[in-house]
Amino acid sequence: MTPKGAASHDRASDAAAGASFRNIRIIVAYDGTGFHGWQRQPLVPTVQACLEEAIAHVTGEPVKLFGSGRTDAGVHALSQVANLTSSCPIPLPNFIKAVNNVLPPDVRVREACEVPLSFHARYDVRSKTYRYRILQSEVCLPFLRRYVWHYPYALDRRQMAAAARRLIGTHDFTSFAASSASEDDGPEHEKANSASMTRTVFYSKVLWSAKTQILIYEVRGAGFLHHMVRNLMGTLVEVGRGKLQADDVIRILKARDRSLAGPTAPAQGLCLTRVEY
Repeated sequence: MTPKGAASHDRASDAAAGASFRNIRIIVAYDGTGFHGWQRQPLVPTVQACLEEAIAHVTGEPVKLFGSGRTDAGVHALSQVANLTSSCPIPLPNFIKAVNNVLPPDVRVREACEVPLSFHARYDVRSKTYRYRILQSEVCLPFLRRYVWHYPYALDRRQMAAAARRLIGTHDFTSFAASSASEDDGPEHEKANSASMTRTVFYSKVLWSAKTQILIYEVRGAGFLHHMVRNLMGTLVEVGRGKLQADDVIRILKARDRSLAGPTAPAQGLCLTRVEY
């Protein structure tokens, strides 16, 4: 849920910037292995801080970046979206090149475009798509280990797919949220209640590639709670192991009890692949 006061304050600040300022939307890809997540934190490397420092170096002005949402430590992104206001007149193709020249190789600005001052990367999101990858081959090659959960044991993929379909719709996802009430794409300190823990999932599917021996869980929703996708993945693996049945997912949802769901899947298998507005 979006706090109306915070949203209106940020939009008002952007509008007050005046016609000399541009609102720039960027699409960013990053390898999350070396970062403590997206959100800026003191004394540890984060993607947001890395980008803000690189952009400030190029524009010569302080930068405040608004991301579409927070990703956990070790989680990757193919198409994270963020926006910033800037008075720097540098053409955007040159802006992309200059920022990428300053950034470390595990972060890249893929695209940049000018958008209305009213646009906000966080508050205007309509949906996000995450993809989780599990490698089931006996051997995990070194160049894959940072991007998959290596699980070389038998899984009933048909039962997992059935369980994944039961997650589609609007539900209270308390059972699949982190133990704390903080959210991935919502207010940092919102009181936990039924409304704040309710999310809508549009698409939830298990895919399999016999060629690569990779099982993929892809989920698209209007928003996600902190650790929600990783907890869903951990629960689906429990279904695949036969520890839970597909219909148990419905029981777990209704119980609103985190202890009934599966463990949190490792961060490195998760990637934010798309953000829609």
